[in-house]
Amino acid sequence: MTTTEFTQENKPSQRKDNVVYTAKSHTTGGRDGGTSRTTDGRLAVTFSRPGAPGNGTNPEQLFAVGWSACFISAMAIAAAKMKIALPPDTSIDAEVDVRIDADGYFLQTRLNVSLPGMERNLAQAVVDAGEQVCPYSKATRGNIVVDINLV
Repeated sequence: MTTTEFTQENKPSQRKDNVVYTAKSHTTGGRDGGTSRTTDGRLAVTFSRPGAPGNGTNPEQLFAVGWSACFISAMAIAAAKMKIALPPDTSIDAEVDVRIDADGYFLQTRLNVSLPGMERNLAQAVVDAGEQVCPYSKATRGNIVVDINLV
């Protein structure tokens, strides 16, 4: 295994001294009946193809719940810096599409953010600041189509 040290601006290094957390999992199989579990035992899932019958989940669902949870936390950090609190009923409805074109499969996403009771301009500022903080948003920026909508 090699470690790549990025030299471009905006690219974090892969050094171990700045790692805050590492999620570890073990996966066998794939979308059709595969399984995955975290090494700490907190999460275990069975996979099924999107739209197929059965009780399994799929990677896009996991991505949607992970990103939306992370984005709410990022907005909370941004709001705290602005010296305001997020509404207690803050929510995100995340949508992750699997699309296909001549180049193959790709993702497209929407995060529909609800900040009930917050004045719209302030809510938009919190969403925009959260988008700059969220690691998922940073990872997807410029790589996939992302629409973040304040609803």
